[in-house]
Amino acid sequence: MNKIIKTPNALLGVFLCRFVIFASMYFIYNIIALGIQIFLSIVALFNKKMSLFIDGRKESFKKIEDVISSDDKTIWVHAASLGEFEQGRPIIERLREKFSNHKIVLTFFSPSGYEVQKNFKEADVICYLPLDSRSNARKFIKTVHPEIAIFVKYEFWPNLLRELERKNIETILVSGIFRKEQVFFKWFGSWMRQSLQSFSYFFVQNENSKQLLNTIGFDNVAVSGDTRFDRVYSIKEQNSQLDFMINFKQDKTIFVAGSSWKEDESIIVDYINGSEQDYAKFVIAPHNINTDEIKKLKESIHKETVLYSELGNSAIEDANVMIIDTIGLLTKIYKYADVAYVGGAFATGLHNVLEPATFGSAIIIGPNYNKFNEAVELVKLGGCMPVQNYTEFKEILNSLLSDPVLRTKKGKIAGDYIVNNTGATKMVFKYVINKIAL
Repeated sequence: MNKIIKTPNALLGVFLCRFVIFASMYFIYNIIALGIQIFLSIVALFNKKMSLFIDGRKESFKKIEDVISSDDKTIWVHAASLGEFEQGRPIIERLREKFSNHKIVLTFFSPSGYEVQKNFKEADVICYLPLDSRSNARKFIKTVHPEIAIFVKYEFWPNLLRELERKNIETILVSGIFRKEQVFFKWFGSWMRQSLQSFSYFFVQNENSKQLLNTIGFDNVAVSGDTRFDRVYSIKEQNSQLDFMINFKQDKTIFVAGSSWKEDESIIVDYINGSEQDYAKFVIAPHNINTDEIKKLKESIHKETVLYSELGNSAIEDANVMIIDTIGLLTKIYKYADVAYVGGAFATGLHNVLEPATFGSAIIIGPNYNKFNEAVELVKLGGCMPVQNYTEFKEILNSLLSDPVLRTKKGKIAGDYIVNNTGATKMVFKYVINKIAL
């Protein structure tokens, strides 16, 4: 059998073949991106949330140009949504403290992040990230001209990353997490792997993510953990007293259901309606606070129920159930939770289990949590209990509400888990401080 020798011409052929494939995929990506932009603009005419998504982006460049001049030193931080913002927040706060002469640009992809945090005081400009077209990427990077770009957890936009690399701008990923199912690790994912070349350094949450990046040739990786641990730990140290919760709690055991969806609420309401004990009270903070949905939820509960928005007109201490029909309070409410249920794992995706964990609450979640590393670890440790159905929920909640020793044991496991995993912000900041000129 003849031995195949890779001559210079053969190597050139391989290179050209790969270049053509990459160029083709990049061209297709930009065509699809343009088509999506047109489609979403049409949908926005009939959908309020999509209207926020599209119209908000029309103001992005003006917001930046009104604050950022060509002489300014700038730092850019991008968070996809609210959860990623909470991961990036401790880093932004440290940046503001250390680099007071720099201007910080904070971008969001999702309205659910931007609308909640558009008045965040530690950033000079807060806006939507322009859609990832070549022209937008060039204009955005030219206008912001960051010394460093910090992406939180994920979101890999090829045009923006390509422009950052072209301009030789330091780019890092913090609290990153990778899974083998992602396109980077598939045989057809070479063109997306090329986007990862733009990152100067990856700070990832776990060893598995580091090993996955190693398999595709990236050694500029460190396991730092998740900056959310630093964020939730700092919340515990702050003054988070809520007088209305003290008045509501009285001497009762408190169950808090946070970020609940309909699937969660169906079992929670069944439990409340069927419960005959009088030593516990219930707080429900729904993910969806639409007025009609809140009304339906309240009407489905047979116990005396009060809405947060109606506290001035109700005797809160006599109520059995309180529904939080506003945003921004849940993190502080968890402080009063003896038992916390974190919603989403019966629906689209589990919400943040770290917030109740930092306050030492025993935690219950639904069955679909395997994509959430912190939940997987807490379940293994025993501080978080998954349930598959109402029967399991009832059994576990009954045991936790009636047994303070068990409740305290589970809560301590959760609280210790937070303390033992802090420090990611310090590790990231040590790297960043060497990359930015004071």
